[in-house]
Amino acid sequence: MTVILEARAVCRYFGGLKAVEKVDMQINEGQIFGIIGPNGAGKTTFFNICSGVLKPTSGVILFRGEDITSLAPEVIARKGMARTFQNIKLFKYMTVLENVKIGLHVRTRAGLASAILHSRRYQDDERFADQKGREILERVGLSEFRDTLASNLPYGLQRKVEIARALALDPRILLLDEPVAGMNPMETQHLSGFIRQLQADGYTIAVIEHDMKFVMGTCDQVLVLNFGQKICEGPPARVRADQGVNEAYFGKGQLSGGGAA
Repeated sequence: MTVILEARAVCRYFGGLKAVEKVDMQINEGQIFGIIGPNGAGKTTFFNICSGVLKPTSGVILFRGEDITSLAPEVIARKGMARTFQNIKLFKYMTVLENVKIGLHVRTRAGLASAILHSRRYQDDERFADQKGREILERVGLSEFRDTLASNLPYGLQRKVEIARALALDPRILLLDEPVAGMNPMETQHLSGFIRQLQADGYTIAVIEHDMKFVMGTCDQVLVLNFGQKICEGPPARVRADQGVNEAYFGKGQLSGGGAA
């Protein structure tokens, strides 16, 4: 299998705090890859390093074989990596279609002057963004909401809009930071199916999540962090049975996969 995203001995220190310590990771193309761990384990910090939001203290990030460690987030996004964040960051007083079109800006060519003058290039970009935005909404089953203000959607659908906006970047990999946080069980089930469909459509997905039922039922491979260090990696069944993982979450006992952590 082809490795699409790799971390080699990645560290990130904040003064004396070792938020991430010598973490190795390989995500293969086509996988749904989960990253879990107790609160404060370093999951989001690690995601931020992978996507260029933070630079590692040491170590290397490779994307499709290219060293992207020192690149800016927008450059990494253009290379094919898109992500969402813990808190929904939609423009609530814009429509669903307008939110998705914003995600297309890295694929357009018109500059500020073209926008002010409404040049032919600007008009071509607008037509491109409108067409592609509608296609994305159709693909993810949100066409009926394209003219709805994002603020008027239920929480679960807002999450889907955020993912649709990330898809507008035409990514090779999606990084989803706690996508089911705040969802009820039905919304969580629907999003799990949605992510599986994205995988079937050819996307690679990495996800941070606290909901163990979601992780164990959705992900193909799971990496576990605790106090910034990697303590386990493998298929969900192996991770669920790992003594170190259970002790990290509960001190002792069995990681059931039936609730949130």
